[in-house]
Amino acid sequence: MEKIIPLHGISCIEPLAGSDGWYWGTDCIHGDLYEAQELFQDRHPITCSRLVFVHHPDGRVVEPIAGRVGQYFGRPIFLDGSIQILLVDFGASVIQICPYDPAEGRVGPSVSLPLSAVKDCYNLMLEGSPLMLTRHVVGQELQIIWPERKDFVLEDGECFCGREGDRLYFSAWFEDPDYREEVVVRSFATGAVAERIPGALMEMPDGQRWILR
Repeated sequence: MEKIIPLHGISCIEPLAGSDGWYWGTDCIHGDLYEAQELFQDRHPITCSRLVFVHHPDGRVVEPIAGRVGQYFGRPIFLDGSIQILLVDFGASVIQICPYDPAEGRVGPSVSLPLSAVKDCYNLMLEGSPLMLTRHVVGQELQIIWPERKDFVLEDGECFCGREGDRLYFSAWFEDPDYREEVVVRSFATGAVAERIPGALMEMPDGQRWILR
């Protein structure tokens, strides 16, 4: 059976991990956040990207925040029953984290941070759990910007995958000489490696982490 989903130009949506049937999509009119920031700094006009959510199976479409000129959306996540929206206002030099409650249909009070809190918007992302704003350079560093500032030095090939309590999970790859992957678990308190687990890390739609061997 065919169903028309009115997204007004957004032609691709993907599952919102951990949610009950929600998908998200954006038009990425200026690329990702980092690319949009570079254009703004070069004095190009920034038309706000659009961020929409579609619920399966009913096809309900919501656009919780209508952005303004100079604003740009990052990748959203679903956490604790809410959709967490990342919005950067380049004109006001502000980063906002806005929770949207799909059950109530409303946007709650947002967290606002100065854009100067980050070097740039390269790989600026929301992560959980708990909710965190991070900036990640693969194989170099992980910065947790909010709710508290933490900086971690990484080894070559390490890619951040998430947090559970005091444990930070990274996926790492090696060629020594054959290709292999392992899960690196680091302490949130110290950044020290607590455990190395052979296998490839995969996060399932319900939030479970599977290690494939």
